[in-house]
Amino acid sequence: MENKKWGLSVLTAIVVGNMIGGGIFMLPASLSHVASPMGTTFAWMLTGFGVFMIALVFGNLALRKPELKAGPQSYAQALFSSPKAGTVAGYSMTWGYWAANWSANASIIISFAGYLSTFFPVLQSREVLFAVGNFQLETGRALTFALCTAVLWAIHWILCRDFSSGGKISVLATTAKVAGFLLFILLLGGSLELAFAKDDFSFVRPGGETVPLLKQMNAAAVLMLWGFIGIESAVMLSNRARSQKDVKRATLLGLMITVFIYIFITLLTMKAVPLAQLQESQKPLVDALNRAIGGGGGMILALLALISLTGSIIGWIVVSAEVPYQAAKNGLFPSFFARTNAKGSPGRSMFWTNLLTQVFLFSTVSGTVGQAYNFAAIVATLSYLVPYFVTVLYQLKLVVTGETYQSRWISRTKDGIITFFALLYSLWVIKSGTDDWLTFVLGIGLFASGLILYPILMKNRGEEADKPEGEGMLSAKKALPFQQIK
Repeated sequence: MENKKWGLSVLTAIVVGNMIGGGIFMLPASLSHVASPMGTTFAWMLTGFGVFMIALVFGNLALRKPELKAGPQSYAQALFSSPKAGTVAGYSMTWGYWAANWSANASIIISFAGYLSTFFPVLQSREVLFAVGNFQLETGRALTFALCTAVLWAIHWILCRDFSSGGKISVLATTAKVAGFLLFILLLGGSLELAFAKDDFSFVRPGGETVPLLKQMNAAAVLMLWGFIGIESAVMLSNRARSQKDVKRATLLGLMITVFIYIFITLLTMKAVPLAQLQESQKPLVDALNRAIGGGGGMILALLALISLTGSIIGWIVVSAEVPYQAAKNGLFPSFFARTNAKGSPGRSMFWTNLLTQVFLFSTVSGTVGQAYNFAAIVATLSYLVPYFVTVLYQLKLVVTGETYQSRWISRTKDGIITFFALLYSLWVIKSGTDDWLTFVLGIGLFASGLILYPILMKNRGEEADKPEGEGMLSAKKALPFQQIK
């Protein structure tokens, strides 16, 4: 069954929907732990510029190398003239990006549960169900885990039956969220004093240490990049796009919409909610609106958040399943993942994506929603950095060698400047990520772990993989070992 191609509106909706997913609904609380309102604002501007450079790189490659439809994994493969080295590099990028998605998807679903607690406070219950040694399972955490699991597999079931429906739902959800965020900005902006005070520049850690503005920006950099994860969504789905021009337009248009919304919502939330409350908040935007106009507004925003996050979860599962599916079709991942079901959906790829996402959902059992979200988001962000960095390196290779430019020196020089700033920004965020070595090692380790599995997963990768199979979880019962699939 052939899925319909997606145009500019659907691709833009997926880009915006994937970026403005769980990120903006939890980021004000996360950023309040590391930066002041002004430090956050400056960091957003710098991050927005850096991500804009990366977006231009993705857009340029979509036009200059339209045959490379699998995103960073295709670019990594094309970096090398040796087929063997190219295959290893392409596989590594596929694994790294795919592995990052497990954690990213979990963080969005966790955020969904956090906002649902507005309507069902029992999700925050601290009553202990049972205890084993030092571990105590609270009622709220157990219910949150059960809810997150149900949401994940319900969406899996829907997409297994109509993969293209993910695009339609993303358009509706993104339209609702953008309209809602504009209303949030108007309501909150009209009720607050927006002039900056002296205290808006200073940030003091719990131990009493005053953090300089530049260090605040560095600390916020990794968390902020998480807010832009998804900028590559249109490129990752370019094989389903009507036109490569639409891929570039969707990437840039989606970014501009997102930057505008991020800066205003983060700043307004940090101005509206006292620091101590914001740092403990599981639904910071709801708390901000409640303080500004009363409880009714918060309930409306919580409903908007649930609609928005539903669209984001669907969009990210679509992208996550597409990564190993397209890579397998190009010989960069086990051919097992290239199988589709009778409905034309990449059922096997989606099943294993969601099964591994399920592992990260267990973080809700051992911590609060906010703690689980922060852990999953930072690990995912650091894992995404490598594919982004490699994409920039491939653009740099085209600029240096002149490939695809012929004698057009103006375009080559312009792209060279863009690539330089994108490279500089990537290195800055990687450097900022080393401030917390434990999380940094976890993020990069998640990416690197794929190399250990390479000899096992890539054995007999050339097997035929285009035959339709059964759907969803049932289609995955033959999944191990991968190399035995014929």
